[in-house]
Amino acid sequence: MSRTVVVDVDECVGCEACVEVCPGVFVMGACDLAQVQNPEGAGESDVEAAMELCPTNCIHWED
Repeated sequence: MSRTVVVDVDECVGCEACVEVCPGVFVMGACDLAQVQNPEGAGESDVEAAMELCPTNCIHWED
């Protein structure tokens, strides 16, 4: 990927939607908040699907 996916943990509510859609990229970390474990764990379309399901829009691309 030319971009890296990041999670703004200050906005995450721990719904786990991203982990369900993209378990190769996201895991539940400290305080049951999502974090990126492997940014190369899925294709961009799968990551974008997780972004769309996120109720707080806390998942973003970083160049």
